[in-house]
Formats: sequence, structure tokens, C-alpha cells
Amino acid sequence: MNLKELADLFMVKETKGNIDVDITGVQMDSRKVEEGNLFICVPAIQGFLEDRHLFTQSAIENGAVALVVERDVDIDVPKIFVKDARYAMAVIASHFNNYPSHEMKLIGITGTNGKTTTSYIIDKIFEDYGFNTGVMGNNGIKINGKMLPTDINTQEPPILQRNLRKMREYNTEYCVMEVSSQGLDMKRVIGCDFRTAIFTNMTQDHLDYHGTFEEYRKTKGLLFSRLGNSFYSNDKKYAILNADDQSFEYFRNLTSAEVLSYGINNIADVSANNISMTSKGIRFSLNSFKGNIEIVLQLVGRFNVYNALAGITAALVEGIPLQNIKNSLTKLTSINGRMEIVDGGQDFLVIVDYAHTPDALDNVLKTLKEFTKGKVITVFGCGGDRDKNKRPIMGEIASKYSSYVIVTSDNPRSEDPDYIIKDIEKGMKDSHSLQYELIVNREEAIYKAIKVATSNDVVIIAGKGHEKYQILKNNTIHFDDREIARNAIMRSYINRNDA
Repeated sequence: MNLKELADLFMVKETKGNIDVDITGVQMDSRKVEEGNLFICVPAIQGFLEDRHLFTQSAIENGAVALVVERDVDIDVPKIFVKDARYAMAVIASHFNNYPSHEMKLIGITGTNGKTTTSYIIDKIFEDYGFNTGVMGNNGIKINGKMLPTDINTQEPPILQRNLRKMREYNTEYCVMEVSSQGLDMKRVIGCDFRTAIFTNMTQDHLDYHGTFEEYRKTKGLLFSRLGNSFYSNDKKYAILNADDQSFEYFRNLTSAEVLSYGINNIADVSANNISMTSKGIRFSLNSFKGNIEIVLQLVGRFNVYNALAGITAALVEGIPLQNIKNSLTKLTSINGRMEIVDGGQDFLVIVDYAHTPDALDNVLKTLKEFTKGKVITVFGCGGDRDKNKRPIMGEIASKYSSYVIVTSDNPRSEDPDYIIKDIEKGMKDSHSLQYELIVNREEAIYKAIKVATSNDVVIIAGKGHEKYQILKNNTIHFDDREIARNAIMRSYINRNDA
């Protein structure tokens, strides 16, 4: 594709050099540049990304033949000067891949918690019904039935649009995409033609990036404000919103798309009542605009009722019958790192969950408290270089629902894990009856929790879920809570048998 064609897609301040040059690909990471690529110099985002203008020499050495820049750099190659390199990158990536989202039905899910589980629920229902589906999210990218790893939730446009194009090459009909607030703010999904946007819930998170809850909510709202401003009979748009969330009205007023609501407490188009929850799963009565039916889930927790309702609403929009939805949900098993049970033959329950926000931790522990006959033993920490305000809040939540808490390291990044743990402890000190320990080494903390657990107890290891790594100050190491827990269970049983 010719660079002149790409330059006609947006307002250009000026050009330097001969832009009549063929482009073989688009990149914003100089290490991934290949021969003939266009290198996009996006500016720095403090704490998240370095200024790509600083890596132009490396990009040229790796084969880049032209640059998109916001300021001049001392390199003699064709350059396109733009006001907003991120916007230009999204537009270029979409055009370069021939607008793949226009050739499929794209379902975007945003919210603080529940995005991954909801995406898996939708994917399961749609795939069982016979649709060819793709998924983009925290647990990976699903293309042609295979899960591929990803390093971030919502990908940068060059990779995101390339993956959408690959999906279309395998005749994907629906793609379910988790859309993060950072992804929206960084313009990663500009150029994505969403058919349906789903809102799960909104609580405190990512304030290290957004500053305030209001800014966080406003950014989430971009997914809905861009939806449905034109009407075509063969291209309908839908906003599926949680009627029980405090931000329901805010998002409903943002969109021109047809709004469908789901909930438990408030009046909604799709709702659940007669909810019964145990350690084995959930049963509830579903009431919908397409009829009523009993739903059984092999998932635990009231929050998973909401995730199921969101997925059910998305399926009903696409004409999937209630009985098919019921059958798929009945067969759905636990999702990686989301209330995932680690079974090593022990006589107590061990669960790994991604809960890393106050609301998520509150939901998980409240659920466990409802059905646990013994002690709730909680292992958790908070990530470094992230919202510090939530640390004591999460400490207080852990102390409220747990019998025994081990505060440990999560992904400390550049921060001293001892300082992070002390921040968490501030929220626990007022609980005089709570037993807790501070163990910096996460593996040691998990082993300790398994060691003290007895029959009918529940050990919940929260914060990292599906992650298979731990980000330390100077390096990233392999670390999987599930592997560590399984090894700890085996070691515990060997020691008990020897005794």
C-alpha cells in the first residue's frame, strides 16, 4: 500500500521527503519493525509508554522506510507530520487491513469487573449455536479456535486490526472484545465498528491512570457515545447495560443505540430472580423479552449471575433461542483464573481468582463467606505503580470477610513490596479479631495458607488469576498461582502422611 494513500486518510500538517513509497506494514514498536514498514511515533504516556520518537533510529535500522511523527526527528526518510499520532495510527491500521470489523459483528465489553467471564460466556453460547467466533481479551486472542497469548488487554491498533483481519480470513462471524478504559483513552479501538457494546459495572480502579472516578467513567463512556449515531436496517447497534449499577443512567444517556438492560434488583429487560447459590454453582429463574426459563451455572458467586445476564442479553439480541442458551450455560465450566478451583485431592477448597479491585475482592469474599463452613483464608496483594488509594480499602475488605489473611506481594513493579504491603495493612489494623500475617514472598504466602487450612476451609488466592508471571523491579519471572497452590497441596499431603 502506498504511503500517499495513507496520508489522504486524515489531516496532515506537512510532509518531508518523497511519500510516494510502498508500505508493507504498520508498527509502533521499533523492535518489531520489518522491511518496508511504516513506523508510528506515538508520544509518551507517563508510567505506561515511552516516547516512540526516541526509537526512530532503531526502527530505520530494522527496515522502516517512513515515519509518522508529531515533531521532527533528525533522520532523512519520508515523514508525515500529524497533530495526533495515536489517532493517525488507528486510522492507518484499520485502512491497511481493509476495515475487518465491517465484515463481522463486533461485541465490545467494558467495565471494571466481569469483562473476561462475560466474553467467555458469550463465546460459549455463540459457538455452541454454530457461529464462528473470535475473542480478544485478558486471557488471550482466539483465532480459528486456537488461543494465542497477549501482553495487554486491549491491543494497540496495528496488532488489533491485524488480528481482526486474521479472524476474517478464517470466516469469523462474531468477535467478542474486552475494551479497557486505557484502550479507549489511548484510541486503540478507533476504527472498530462495534455492533454491540456491553457495560458490566463500574467501581474504583485505574485511578493511577485516570486520576478521578469521573474521568474513569467518562473514558468508559466513549464506547457508548460512539455507538449508533446512524441507523441502517441491516446494521443495527445495541447498548447492553447493567440496570443495577449506579452508572446505568449515565451510559444510557450517552448512546443513540437501542438500549437493553439486565439486572437483579431493578426493573430490566433481562432479569434473574429466585437465585440459589452453593459452592457447586448457581441456579436462577430468567425473565426476558423472549420468555422465561430456569438457568443452571457451574460457576459460583452473585457477580456471575450478572455476567451470565449480560451474555444472555447479547445472545437474545442475535436471535439465539432460550433453550440453546440454557444448554450452553449448563455446560460452561470455570474460566482460567476466575474463581478457578485447584483440586489436589485436599479436603478443603482452594480457589484462584483475578480479583484485584476493591469491588471484585468484596464480591469474591462475600460469595465465599456465604457457603464456607470453615475458615476463609485469604492470600492477596496489590500491584505496584498503580492506584495506591485502593490498598487500605482492599485490606479492610479482606479483614471484613476473612478468618485469616496473608498479605503478600502481587506485581510490585518498581515499588518496594514492603511499602505496598504496609499500605494494605493500614486498612486492617482496626480489626482486632482478625488474624493476619505479612509475607512478602508470594510463593511462601501460598504455601503457608495451604499449610494452615483444614477440612471445610476455603483458601482464596486473589489478584493474579490467569497470569503466569510476576513483575519485579528489575525483571519478570514465571509465576502461576495455580501451579504454586497445586505444589503446596502436594507438599502438604506428603508432610501430613509422613507425620
